[in-house]
Amino acid sequence: MSTGFQRARRPEQVEARRATILATATAMLRERPVADISLRELSDRVGLAKSNVLHYFDSREAIFLEVLDEVWQRWLDVTARALTVVSVDGPGFVREERVATTIARALQDDRLLCELVSAMASVLERNISVETARSFKQRAATNIDRLAGLVRDEVPELSSAGAAHFAGAVFVIVAGLWPYANPTEAVATASAEMGVAPGADLFAENLTEGLANLLAGLVARRR
Repeated sequence: MSTGFQRARRPEQVEARRATILATATAMLRERPVADISLRELSDRVGLAKSNVLHYFDSREAIFLEVLDEVWQRWLDVTARALTVVSVDGPGFVREERVATTIARALQDDRLLCELVSAMASVLERNISVETARSFKQRAATNIDRLAGLVRDEVPELSSAGAAHFAGAVFVIVAGLWPYANPTEAVATASAEMGVAPGADLFAENLTEGLANLLAGLVARRR
């Protein structure tokens, strides 16, 4: 750990220090869950004292919210490209099913996003300032609006309100399903003994089915 800390004063220095902290946090999150990472351990990995890290972020949770926003935006870029190749031909609600399946697969491929979304309301938003909360909530709303726009581009029958409802519900569903997809070893063993499918399989199946039913239902109701 550095014993000769000097606070960054110029804007570019501050951004460089923040970027280092965020990159380190992201790397650690790819190794293990949010709950297993303390601010002290993160600070040690960065090479600063905890008090020095807190010059740049309110708290451990504020750091992870920043990571969530970055990951979320990258996921939206990936999803936008995936949705551009979705076929719209087919009877019934084939188009809606394909759009929902594309989104579900993109989520399954981004474990870090799912992990952070599942911890967002219950953990990450619990130890932050009003300023951090305001900033994050505004960016989260922008991310949800972008997904709503992407979905409506593919399913134009969906109203703006319906698209917004769907986009918000996507992350509520992920938050609810993800913990069950990652059980403790004891729970995984007991579930296997009962013949229950592995958590990852249940996550993929239930997420895809839930999003498809929601999107088709909103279109059918002209929401």
